[in-house]
Amino acid sequence: MTKKIHVTDTILRDAHQSLLATRMRTDDMLPICDKLDKVGYWSLEVWGGATFDACVRFLKEDPWERLRKLRAALPNTRLQMLLRGQNLLGYRHYSDDVVKAFVAKAAVNGIDVFRIFDAMNDVRNLRVAIEAVKAAGKHAQGTIAYTTSPVHTIEAFVAQAKQMESMGCDSVAIKDMAGLLTPYATGELVKALKSEQSLPVFIHSHDTAGLAAMCQLKGIENGADNIDTAISSFAWGTSHPGTESMVAALKGSEFDTGLSLELLQEIGLYFYAVRKKYHQFESEFTAVDTRVQVNQVPGGMISNLANQLKEQGALNRMSEVLAEIPRVREDLGFPPLVTPTSQIVGTQAFFNVLAGERYKTITNEVKLYLQGGYGKAPGVVNEQLRRQAIGSEEVIDVRPADLIKPEMTRLRGEIGALAKSEEDVLTYAMFPDIGRKFLEEREAGTLTPEVLLPIPEAGGVTSAGGEGVPTEFVIDVHGETYRVDITGVGVKSEGKRHFYLSIDGMPEEVVFEPLNEFVSGGSSKRKQASEPGHISTTMPGNIVDVLVKEGDTVKAGQAVLITEAMKMETEVQSAIAGKVTAIHVVKGDRVNPGEILIEIEG
Repeated sequence: MTKKIHVTDTILRDAHQSLLATRMRTDDMLPICDKLDKVGYWSLEVWGGATFDACVRFLKEDPWERLRKLRAALPNTRLQMLLRGQNLLGYRHYSDDVVKAFVAKAAVNGIDVFRIFDAMNDVRNLRVAIEAVKAAGKHAQGTIAYTTSPVHTIEAFVAQAKQMESMGCDSVAIKDMAGLLTPYATGELVKALKSEQSLPVFIHSHDTAGLAAMCQLKGIENGADNIDTAISSFAWGTSHPGTESMVAALKGSEFDTGLSLELLQEIGLYFYAVRKKYHQFESEFTAVDTRVQVNQVPGGMISNLANQLKEQGALNRMSEVLAEIPRVREDLGFPPLVTPTSQIVGTQAFFNVLAGERYKTITNEVKLYLQGGYGKAPGVVNEQLRRQAIGSEEVIDVRPADLIKPEMTRLRGEIGALAKSEEDVLTYAMFPDIGRKFLEEREAGTLTPEVLLPIPEAGGVTSAGGEGVPTEFVIDVHGETYRVDITGVGVKSEGKRHFYLSIDGMPEEVVFEPLNEFVSGGSSKRKQASEPGHISTTMPGNIVDVLVKEGDTVKAGQAVLITEAMKMETEVQSAIAGKVTAIHVVKGDRVNPGEILIEIEG
């Protein structure tokens, strides 16, 4: 008896999220879509996760327009997205009307398959999304966020799958976001799932520990129906097993995929060239690393975490952060490390390492987690930490979204005329600050994507335009027009990069340094904190809000600022009681550790 194995390719979503910090642009996807559409995949994963965020934040692309373009270019292939249940694509729970509106619009714009998961594996947080997908006539895939801990057992995962089946799901996926599966554990889990429930079983496993291909083979042998792979030029390491390799491995067997190896190889060569364009986002932390079996940091997070640590000037402390992550996870009751809990745990671990004291600063997201704002923790949380974080506030024991009033009317009012469609309102809903900025820049015609650095040439100097052709810009400054030709780029060293250019034909050499790189006692005009009443931060970040004004009287421990770093918000509290005598920051300012941001006299 033969059983064809179906393949979902992640090349247009998770593969570049895992390896290149989600930076692939739509223009590099569309030229190969005709060939991708001819492969015969069960589906192509194209949307969700961090792609929506990266489109708006960095690439200055409308993610909805990307989806529409891909739908038009891939008429014969199911398009799939990753949906974080009640969190959708953001870092908080949304009201039910927002969830329903988002799913409906995603379906209309081209999504056929919704892979729905909850970071806590709390199925209460999946119900509304599943119902919305079914109402749209699309495929609802209930998802197990796979992890290992004393409370995560095969019996628990099977019970979750059966609950999702009863909620109307069409299939069940094992989402091994960190590469924690081992071959025999995969076989046992798949066998149990196939015997206890009737839905097709999909295996999504990152190859971080170098085991994913073996896990998929064992899963197939025990009844799995579908595997997730990535075209080889974006495969392995923190990504997924290579599509071509798995197709070749199964060819001629009872599990033959039926896919053309020759066509897949043509696609692989295309993406081999594309990957070079994004070399600046390559990370040394995306190769095979068995430490993931201990720290459990998922593939999609590791490249972004490395990028963020680099921006904070703290990349040398990555090993300390990776060692702290399991300890924070245990304190929080062993949540699976998948968005947003991976960011919540990872950022708190970084704060603990940087401060040299565990939980000296507790992020707002950790406080909300400990209060039950994300759902029920899988295990027992550290009660001492919970008391430290939320004091005497009540712990939420209902589905968190039950406490959220409908939001769509408010969101439409807040974004106003900037929103030209319901999709724009939902973009703003997902990411209020960067969403608003994106819509404002679109309105003004000033959307400017981040610059892709030229491909390095032998010898350490890059040609800016490739093939020796300079990159040309025409810049208007206060009514004056300048022609700028970038003719070469030197290798980055000591945080600096040399650019060789000409301005109106005159050759120049310019040295750029990162604006946000903290150097002790550096160039900021703000003075360094030296008194108890000098309010400062422990890590570089941005000011989200100033909670006091000059002349206010504050208590010791009162929050006076909210800062953001690595996508997590933190309250900055006053160490003393007294009067606010000076404020040196406003919302949006970039700040460095040790700077005086507010002065308080006791």
